[in-house]
Amino acid sequence: VRAYGLLSLISWKAEVDKALVISLFQHCWLFNSFSCIAVNIYVKVYTNSPFLVCMDLALSQKEVIDPNYLWIGPDGKNLKGQSYINLTETGKLMVRSFQVAMSGSYTCTLSYKTIKTDIQEEREKFKTYKFMVYAYREPDYTYQISVRFTTKECRLAANGQFFEELKKILDDLISDLTCHVIEPSYKCHVIKIPKHGLLDELFVTFQVNPFAPGWEAVCQQISYDCEDVTNRRVQEARDLIEEFFRKQTYVLKHEFRDVPAIHYIDHSFEVTRIDSCRPGFGKNDDTHNDCASCCGNYRKIKYPYF
Repeated sequence: VRAYGLLSLISWKAEVDKALVISLFQHCWLFNSFSCIAVNIYVKVYTNSPFLVCMDLALSQKEVIDPNYLWIGPDGKNLKGQSYINLTETGKLMVRSFQVAMSGSYTCTLSYKTIKTDIQEEREKFKTYKFMVYAYREPDYTYQISVRFTTKECRLAANGQFFEELKKILDDLISDLTCHVIEPSYKCHVIKIPKHGLLDELFVTFQVNPFAPGWEAVCQQISYDCEDVTNRRVQEARDLIEEFFRKQTYVLKHEFRDVPAIHYIDHSFEVTRIDSCRPGFGKNDDTHNDCASCCGNYRKIKYPYF
């Protein structure tokens, strides 16, 4: 409340589509309908992968005799019995607490029998299903914000004083969230307004960033993966600042007889989210357009040739 008053006072890519990948989200199962094409799967670090099914959808609707499943991981080793793997008796595979080093090709070979009862003939058949599994992170969020204020004159020394006080107020407002204001700046321009002549206005811009001093200590108390925590906190900080400027309009209308020379211009609040990837991660819209917004660890994985 003091801050409000103070401011007022100072005034799946193309190949995946062809493969007809079917995701049964109600069970979190992922099928590969063609054994000759690898399906891209994206798993957020520290989370469990969806179940990868060692069978295509068509075959899953039929009776399968004596099925046997052999899953091979990126290192070429059998995945059965690995502590980080959940492998069901029906051949569904989940990778627990996915790490960057777990990225790569996951291949399952299904063997089963076909029986022709009329001639007492048994045949063994084999099908191979391939999944390229990539680790990704959500980008870190920063918000670019711009607001405008009227001022009596661009040459006033009070403009700079106002700007410095505004920065302090905003930093105090979001400090409990271990967020802070970075790259603040302002410029004054003369604006020609229809039917109102010329007006001097301050154009203020700044960024709301979640990495204020001490953010790591706070974050690690909650989660070993700070990404979700920092993004949630900076979103809360962004909302607090938006509410702060929205209340300026109310204060001006209801608590001041004479409008201050420098005051917030209603509805001038604009915000844009800026995404950035952490070291070792990046975006690749061309080859990973199924997860274009993801920060993936793609460059360490060699795409297999089949």
